[in-house]
Amino acid sequence: MTLLYTFDLLGTAAFAASGALAGIRRDMDVFGVLVLGLVTATGGGTLRDLLLGDTPPFIFKDETYLYLSVAVSIVVFIFHNRLEFLTHPLTYFDAFGLGTFVVIGTYKAIEYRLGFFGAVMMGVMTATAGGMLRDLLSAKVPMVLQREVYASACLAGGALLYVLQLTALPPNLVALLSASTVIILRLLASRYNWSLPRKSVGSGPKE
Repeated sequence: MTLLYTFDLLGTAAFAASGALAGIRRDMDVFGVLVLGLVTATGGGTLRDLLLGDTPPFIFKDETYLYLSVAVSIVVFIFHNRLEFLTHPLTYFDAFGLGTFVVIGTYKAIEYRLGFFGAVMMGVMTATAGGMLRDLLSAKVPMVLQREVYASACLAGGALLYVLQLTALPPNLVALLSASTVIILRLLASRYNWSLPRKSVGSGPKE
């Protein structure tokens, strides 16, 4: 098992947990919680594969992702009242998953001969589309549209990977540097509440 695959599974578990928690907070039944857990953990990669024409999607080629997402969602549903101590570690797992998903999505797009913009967008989609679907299904404005550094970190990591893979650097080092960029930016943004500039409605002159 490679290190990247290990991080991928950790990120999948963290995303599944966040989706399941969102379902619980919206007072969904066990089926709704499972759906949100699965969508959050695997939605981005599934959408990426469908757009790239890589069918069946990765979750059906390696069902470990499905089993892991279902298992984590069930555990969260049953024991969510006892899992509050995981809130802080989940932030780190989420960041690791985000960085890993960006690398995997961008590299896969490059393998399919997409250019810079397409490859970076596929990386961002892999990392964020699941969370967007989770928020939409739970009737919330997607987090990536409110906390922009979340998506911006993915853009930075994907762009860095595309540029570095054109150099003579070893692929493993390129992946490490790109994922680390996403992880560090995500953790710093979470720690210091960074966000991009936004326009406050009603901030203009009053009549």
